[in-house]
Amino acid sequence: MSLHLSNEEFFTGLTNLFESRKGKDHGAIYLVQKRLTYGQDAALEQQPNDGTTPEARPDEPLPILIRATNGKSRERASAKIKLSTVVEADALGEFFAKYAEICKAGMPTLKPRDKSKKKAKAKKRKTGTAVPP
Repeated sequence: MSLHLSNEEFFTGLTNLFESRKGKDHGAIYLVQKRLTYGQDAALEQQPNDGTTPEARPDEPLPILIRATNGKSRERASAKIKLSTVVEADALGEFFAKYAEICKAGMPTLKPRDKSKKKAKAKKRKTGTAVPP
C-alpha cells in the first residue's frame, strides 16, 4: 500500500483543500517540498571522505516529496487533511507547471496576514529612538 497519492490525485486534493478554505476568516494551508534520498546511508559509508558532501551532487536526479496540509492543530487532528505525492525528476517540469497554476488559483481564497501591527510597532521603535534636532 502506497502512502503517497498519484500526482493527479494530489492536484485534485490540493484544489479541494483551497476550495474548503473559501469564505473562512481563519486557517492556514502549508505547502512543503523535500528532496527524497533512497538508500543514501550505504552510499555514504562506501565513499571516501575527501571533504565534499556526496549529497550535494548525487549520481542520479532524486525525486521530490510534496506535502500539503490544512494546518489543523492537535486538538482538531481529526479534521486535519494531509496530502503528499512523490514527483520523479523527469516529471518535475510538468508537475510544477500544474502545481503553480493550482496554487495561483487558490491564493485569492487565503486571507493575507495582518502586518499593520508589526509595521506600526517598527515605526514607533524607529521614531522613538531618533533624537530631534
